[in-house]
Formats: sequence, C-alpha cells, structure tokens
Amino acid sequence: MHNDTNGTNPAEAHLVIDQNSLNQLVERLSSESILAFDLEADSLHHYTEKVCLIQVSSLSETRLIDPLAPLDVKALAPIFANPSIKKIFHGADYDMRSLYRDFGITVVNLFDTMIASQFLGESEFGLAALLKKRFGVELDKRYQKADWSKRPLSPEMMEYAMKDTSLLISLYRQLEAELTAKGRLAWVEEESELVAGVRSASREGELMCLRFKGANKMKPRELAVLEELLRFRDEKARNADVPPFRILSNDLLRELAEKQPRSNFELVGIHTMSSKLIERLGRGLLQAVAAGLAVPQDKLPQMQSGRRPVLDRLQDERVKRLKLWREAKSTQLGLGVGLVANNTLLEALAEPGPPQLSLLKRWQREAFGEELNGLIA
Repeated sequence: MHNDTNGTNPAEAHLVIDQNSLNQLVERLSSESILAFDLEADSLHHYTEKVCLIQVSSLSETRLIDPLAPLDVKALAPIFANPSIKKIFHGADYDMRSLYRDFGITVVNLFDTMIASQFLGESEFGLAALLKKRFGVELDKRYQKADWSKRPLSPEMMEYAMKDTSLLISLYRQLEAELTAKGRLAWVEEESELVAGVRSASREGELMCLRFKGANKMKPRELAVLEELLRFRDEKARNADVPPFRILSNDLLRELAEKQPRSNFELVGIHTMSSKLIERLGRGLLQAVAAGLAVPQDKLPQMQSGRRPVLDRLQDERVKRLKLWREAKSTQLGLGVGLVANNTLLEALAEPGPPQLSLLKRWQREAFGEELNGLIA
C-alpha cells in the first residue's frame, strides 16, 4: 500500500514518490476531519523557487510527498478544497502563495497555529520554540536552510520533515482549547481565512528598486543606479540559477548606488568589494552604474507610493489619540500592537467624516468597535 523499502531507511517508508501511492494516500486522507501540512522549498538555493516536499500528518500517519518525483500533486487539490477537513499549517502565508503558484491549489478551512499562538500572547511563536515549550521536542535547525531540491533526501532530512507536522494536530488542540477559554477562537479563524486568500502579486513591468528595502530614503539618481545594479544582479542570478543575494548582497548594492564608482580604482575603495569580486563582476557593475547615471532627469524613478500622506492637524491629533488607545488595548489584551490594529487602519479611521468602521475585521468590530466609534466621534 505504501512505498515500503527493504528496511535500509525507516523514514523512506513514509516517502510518496509515485502516482499510485499518492492516489491511495488521497483516498485515505479524504475521510479525515483534520490534517496537518507543511512545505519545504528551495528559495535559498535556486533562482526560481519551487515546492520540493509536502508533509502531511493525520492522526494515524505522516507522509512525505515528493513533488519532484513523477506524480501529479494536483491530486491533493480536492482535499485542500474540502471545507469539512480542517487544514493545520504553521505560518501559512508563504505556503498559501507557494501551493497556488506551483499547483494552482487553494485552501479552504485553514487554521494557522502561528497566528493562534500570537493571539494567545506567546512571545515566541516560531514552530521550534512552541514544540520545545509545549512538548519538549527539539527541531534540528540545521535543516531549515537545507537544499530540499537535492535527491535522494537524507534520512536526517526526512526525520526532520516528519517532525514538522507530526505534532501540529496536538499543538492545534492545545491552542484551540486556550483560545476558546479566552473567547478568541473566532478571531484566529477569521485571520486564518484571510491568510488562505493571499497570493503573490505579479511584478511584471514594475521597477525593482521601488521595492528594495530602504529605497524611500534614497535620492532619485541613486534609485536609477540601484535599478540598473539590480537588473545586472538579477540576470547573473538567473544564468547561474541561484537566488540574487548569492551574487551580491543588498548592503553592497546600496553602497554602490550611493557611491556610484566610475572606475576599478573607485571600486577598490569600497571595503566590502573583494579583489575576486571586482575581477568577476567589476566591469558589469561599472557599466550598470554608468547606465544609471545616464538616465535623463525626467525619467528618474520616484518613490511616491511609499510616502505617507501628510496628515492635517486634526487627523494627526486623532491618530495620536488612537495610538494611545491601541497601546492600552494591547496591554489589556496581552497582544502585540500590530495585531490589535496596524498604522494604516488607524490613519484611515482618523480621516475626517463619520468613522469608517467597515474597515475593521469582524473580530475587531466585536471586540472594540463601539469603543473606537466613541473615541473617534
């Protein structure tokens, strides 16, 4: 029934690498009411990231599904879409994007244990920290950054992958009971539902420099140089099939965009540029800087979107008042301020006119909608 091996590696018995085994697994899982999932990808090792392993645990078994084997992962789609099966993930945001990107899979009835632990006021909500605190189980952090696209998978990697989901259902049950006691279960269910709908935005035709961390502090000319440097790095990364940060770090790109070296001599003056790096990429980097410096003044990139609108004095006062309220509410509920209400929401609520309570999530409206209404009015 499962791909049992001749006993050389017990974890291998849990590996699903052919369509027949996957179809049988899907049949068994279809009758479950709760399943735990996790994914491993290779984003630290390749230019185009992909899902390299899907772990699933029911109450009776854990399986490792290999998307790189000759099988069609879409066979799992009906399980993910089935509203009568609860799907447990930890920190599901990335997984939702990846499942949709690679397989067109959408998830219904998601419960995110990371969100749940945040709404219980846990200060450490990483899976490793939670499993250690609640079950005394240690996850080997070495494999978090492993190259999951390599085959065959080592027994240690398979053991690690299985640990990731084997305790998730037990973790969910503990968290669910604690949330119910605090009257916050519906809050987490709503937040989980929102995460289930996240998708990666298309970046087609968008300037790379505008989503570079710290771009809002850079001058337009520096952004033009940075854009050329980012394109150069991206092309090198694509050709070498590695993530861009493996070619050049963001810090180095920022420094190059600010210092705008015109010659090898000036490149040598940048302390993080090794002679090896200059030999390998120096010419291309100087050409990129020159191209950025040649961009006409009226074509320079502008960081409009990132700029916060200038608030008028009344609105500014309201935002300050709302932030004080949020601080107190956060202490009262034992939640991070960002969970209570983010800055974008507070600024929208502070706008002139009747309070826009429709911007609140259901749980926020129930928990403190009236209070906010009174405060703004």
